[in-house]
Amino acid sequence: MGDKTDAVCTASAMSGADTLGPGGARREADRAASFRILVINPGSTSTKIAVFEDGAELLAKTVRHDTEELRWFLDVQDQLGYRKEAIERELTAEGIDLAGIDIFVGRGGGLVSVQSGAYPVTERLLADARTGMAGQHPAQLGSQICDLYAREYGGLAYIVNAPDVDEYDEISRVSGLSDIYRQCHIHTLNHKEIALRYCHANGIEYHRTNLIICHIGGGISVAAHRQGRMVDGNDIIRGEGPMTPTRAGSLPTLDLLKLCYSGRFTEKEMKDRLSREGGLIDHLGTADATEIEARIARGDTYAQLVYDAMIYQIAKSVGSCAVTLRGELRAIILTGGLANSDYVIEALRGFVDWIAPVVVMAGEFEMEALAAGALRVARGQEEVNIYTGIPVWSGFGEQ
Repeated sequence: MGDKTDAVCTASAMSGADTLGPGGARREADRAASFRILVINPGSTSTKIAVFEDGAELLAKTVRHDTEELRWFLDVQDQLGYRKEAIERELTAEGIDLAGIDIFVGRGGGLVSVQSGAYPVTERLLADARTGMAGQHPAQLGSQICDLYAREYGGLAYIVNAPDVDEYDEISRVSGLSDIYRQCHIHTLNHKEIALRYCHANGIEYHRTNLIICHIGGGISVAAHRQGRMVDGNDIIRGEGPMTPTRAGSLPTLDLLKLCYSGRFTEKEMKDRLSREGGLIDHLGTADATEIEARIARGDTYAQLVYDAMIYQIAKSVGSCAVTLRGELRAIILTGGLANSDYVIEALRGFVDWIAPVVVMAGEFEMEALAAGALRVARGQEEVNIYTGIPVWSGFGEQ
């Protein structure tokens, strides 16, 4: 974009109570301006970064973090400086000057429930991200790192379709305990991007169709998309749904309760076992699907049993979403890293292709989705939301 002063002024203007963002207020020339965008997407053991010149990807890197070093941090929030410095080292090695970035966009997280879309990074948003209002997850660092860079180098800071997006139907929120209700924490960014890409390729409107989307990777989320809204699915932060390569998934409640009070584990150790060291790691000692499939090929029957059980549990989640949509859906879309596995895809097809056609869109498109979302608001093609700290849903009203 070139004029960093203008970019900073625009960010300041967006904090006003009567302003929803640059849409409508920017000059027509700004709509066609070129923007250099840095995308930051923190994950459990790595941080993905990418640089875009408008829609063109100039750089894509995965910054790996040593798992032993990560163990030294008591909480995710404590990793902020460590991850920021690791990103800077990688960008410097690639010859990327942060002073040349117009927009910093991160995968948000740690927020109260929000509507889908883009949000400028504000003090209110940062306060909740630092606390991890939705539970500790590396995604909460995305907005904070973007804010630090924007303050130091100028430019705009956004998040887009954070994991805290909640579009659930009210009936899906009810649990068996009156003081616990179900919340939505799904791989929203990739879910929404995959839905839009599928609909565009097939000449249909996302807001006029029903889909089931399965993001299957280190984390697994399965959601029912009804006419543009994710109306039900599994909460990946609070541990619902299928077991995954690293997460335990849903467990028999009383057995879990007994384990928690057994005295064998601290609270942190139990959290780690459920959310970072469960699933395939707990059973097989590895989350590497390639290694597990090789073990299966060599005749490891227990590895096959556990791997097949994970796939079976994913299929059961698909069936649950089909009930939510009353069987009226156009496709079941499989995405994420494990959608590259022929073993996984063929096994899933065998369980669910009677429900609807199975479409494979392997890989993740989160980096492209973040850049595209930020670019739309920067060009005034889409209005941003303002984070209020007030959840989109906060209770059932009178009981």
